[in-house]
Amino acid sequence: MEAETFKQRFLSFHPKLYRIALALVESPEDAEDILQEAYTKLWSKRDSLEAVQQPEAFAVTIVRNLCLDFLRSPRTNSRSEPLETVILHCEDSPERQVETRDQLRQVVRLIQELPPNQQQVIRLRGMEDCSVEEIAEITGFSPANVRTLLSRARKYIKGKLKKENL
Repeated sequence: MEAETFKQRFLSFHPKLYRIALALVESPEDAEDILQEAYTKLWSKRDSLEAVQQPEAFAVTIVRNLCLDFLRSPRTNSRSEPLETVILHCEDSPERQVETRDQLRQVVRLIQELPPNQQQVIRLRGMEDCSVEEIAEITGFSPANVRTLLSRARKYIKGKLKKENL
């Protein structure tokens, strides 16, 4: 496969692949590194890529697997706190802004308490705005399983928020 054909076939997915990697590893730098590694893998297999019928799904699978490998690595598990960044755009009073910021921190903390598969689907749905079908493609879960995981995660978070805010 020529370089131009490769670029046309795989680089057009870059924004989607980046969103997926970022949602899974929660770090812009790590997501970029994973994408670089994915493109390197794809390039090294370029001669056999002609037979790939769905290049987008193939690229998503490679990125997902690299993210999972990254998350399983000892280096990742030693991080003391996740790299969550929440930007607030609020025209309310400073008191309301602080309250909103505290609520967001509380939700982020509750998401971290979820099982890994629920964390993954809720981040992809809520933060990356992926559809159920896209999440199923990324994670390898069935769409029904994705819906169940989302439902359980939301129910857990709502229940904990009600309990903590009484």
